[in-house]
Amino acid sequence: MRIATWNVNSIRSRADRVEAWLRRSDVDVLAMQETKAKDEQFPYDRFRALGYEVAHHGLNQWNGVAILSRVGLDDVQVGFDGDPGWGEPLAAEARSIGATCGGIRMWSVYVPNGRALDDPHMAYKLAWLGRLRERAVEWAADGTPVALCGDWNIAPRDEDVWSMEYYLDKSHVSPPERAAFGAFLDSGFVDVVRPHAPGPGTYTYWDYQRLAFPKKRGMRIDFVLGSRSFADRVAGAVIDREERKGAGASDHAPVVVELDA
Repeated sequence: MRIATWNVNSIRSRADRVEAWLRRSDVDVLAMQETKAKDEQFPYDRFRALGYEVAHHGLNQWNGVAILSRVGLDDVQVGFDGDPGWGEPLAAEARSIGATCGGIRMWSVYVPNGRALDDPHMAYKLAWLGRLRERAVEWAADGTPVALCGDWNIAPRDEDVWSMEYYLDKSHVSPPERAAFGAFLDSGFVDVVRPHAPGPGTYTYWDYQRLAFPKKRGMRIDFVLGSRSFADRVAGAVIDREERKGAGASDHAPVVVELDA
């Protein structure tokens, strides 16, 4: 069984590339983030024609998450209990969706950006991560294999950014953000990709500006964190850097995890 996570940065702009990649990569389950589409705008039929069941959660032109599966798509849950929400009045955003696929409890998560160290969105990000961790511990408590897949908007190690000097006063690398990420690991979740795709210089995101991709100025911010029962099944993993190349590419690369039966 092969699962993947990918921030596609607008499914309406990249449906052709996603479809071609699914044909080429032969993944069984894809967790997708930043679809930037309302539910009625999502191209369900294109992916159903490839044999995937589809669950999507999108409210407007921002955020948006989806799960595509050809090994079952059961018990779909939009959002998680305790999501702190954003805006005035507070409302949950389209940042998480869960489903059981082939016996795995899959979650596609798009963690808030944080924007800047002193921005209110940073407090929202940290609260959102704290609530997600609480729920994730509950989901995995009975031994269910759980995979938290997505764009975490955190580079947890210095080697996960091309220049710590550049990012030192910016979001994604601050101690509170890294502590929030580390809390998942302390709670028993495992970064299942890093052992198979070690750094430094191993990234999943490259900005469109300033020739970041050819200059190898990237960040590692897309992860699959698995419960112990999930991590024990991981046989391999790869970051598909090639998919970042060419016209119309997302600014993120897909991350693929191979599971034993």
